Amino acid sequence: MNVLDAEVRKNIESCLGRYPTKQAATLPALHLVNDRLGYVPPKAVVEIAELLELAPAQVQDTLGFYEFFKQDKPQGKYRLWVCRSIGCAARGGEELLEYLCDKLNVRPGETTADGRVTLEYAECLGACELAPAILVNDTLYGNMTVEKIDELIHTWR
Repeated sequence: MNVLDAEVRKNIESCLGRYPTKQAATLPALHLVNDRLGYVPPKAVVEIAELLELAPAQVQDTLGFYEFFKQDKPQGKYRLWVCRSIGCAARGGEELLEYLCDKLNVRPGETTADGRVTLEYAECLGACELAPAILVNDTLYGNMTVEKIDELIHTWR
């Protein structure tokens, strides 16, 4: 039984023409699988490798390099990253992370009981001018406060 459905396979195959080699499409393929499944299970690594005509170890090497990808279980609908860079930490980022841990009843790397939110920390989001910053899925939020976090979480419910 395949982990990757026909649509994901088609999307991976359709992106191949944009890259000079099939191996260069490894990262986009990982993102496509992660977007669909919420994680990249080991069986998906094997299937991606087959599609890209690579050894599974080559795909696993790329996957393992990035902390973004998880292999053990699906992540929440909302992946919330709190920046821990020096700039964000100096402006309250660590306190925001602790607030979120308490509010969501999870620790970094965990997903809420309802499966909606996975809390993570990032070493740097590259948004020092917006410190403290968080990233929710693909959206960056800056100058965050407890009140702004509460408003954001309220929109998810």
